[in-house]
Amino acid sequence: MHSDRREFLGRIAAAGLFATGHAAAAPKAQFKAIAFDAFPILDPRPVFALGEELFPGKGTELGNLWRARQFEYAWLRTLSRQYADFWQVTSEALVFAAKSLKLDLTGEKRDRLMDAYLAIKCWPDVPAALRTLKDSGIRLAFVSNMTAKMLEAGIRNSRLENTFDHVLSTDQVKAYKPDPRAYQMAIDTLRLKKEEIVFAAFAGWDAAGAKAFGYRTFWVNRQNQPPEELGVLPDATGATLNDLVLHVIS
Repeated sequence: MHSDRREFLGRIAAAGLFATGHAAAAPKAQFKAIAFDAFPILDPRPVFALGEELFPGKGTELGNLWRARQFEYAWLRTLSRQYADFWQVTSEALVFAAKSLKLDLTGEKRDRLMDAYLAIKCWPDVPAALRTLKDSGIRLAFVSNMTAKMLEAGIRNSRLENTFDHVLSTDQVKAYKPDPRAYQMAIDTLRLKKEEIVFAAFAGWDAAGAKAFGYRTFWVNRQNQPPEELGVLPDATGATLNDLVLHVIS
């Protein structure tokens, strides 16, 4: 029966059949809220595809170094208490990556790559899964290193207005994840106990950070990466938001 129920929930999550008008009542949720990192929701791949378009044969290398420096700069700024928002961190990381690879990053190319972050949209499975979660009474929030402007652009592009109860950027506490102050934002804003919130991570380091903080943690491992060797593991892992739906709805 348990296997049959998981299969059934998977089908209706994929089809969005918990949406109003398609089902009499959604199953009861085990938790009261889900705090999402940005990227289980928003698909960043077009940003890095543009890098390959602008720098043929070098785009993948540029993207990998750019991503790595984004988060290294964020962590270093948190540790050194020299906070700058994620837009600035992202721009500085891009300049460093291009210089390291000896690429001619003109102002026009830099602006195009940066503005691509304001054009990203959600992954295909997201709208139906979020409807399912909301219809089950779960409150939804972003808890992200990205700026509010970046998050709100992704929400608009994806037509997810009125989906999230809160959009929380680390700008509010001037400390990037995995600093505990960043994870604490969801507890303080939602006014819930830690155990009533599931944290949905995109990156393995974020899953480890949220778990170490004490959240029930689900890793939306869209890139099929191995877990980080940090001494903690997420409570559950899946490839899409449909797997998250199965985890949180009883």
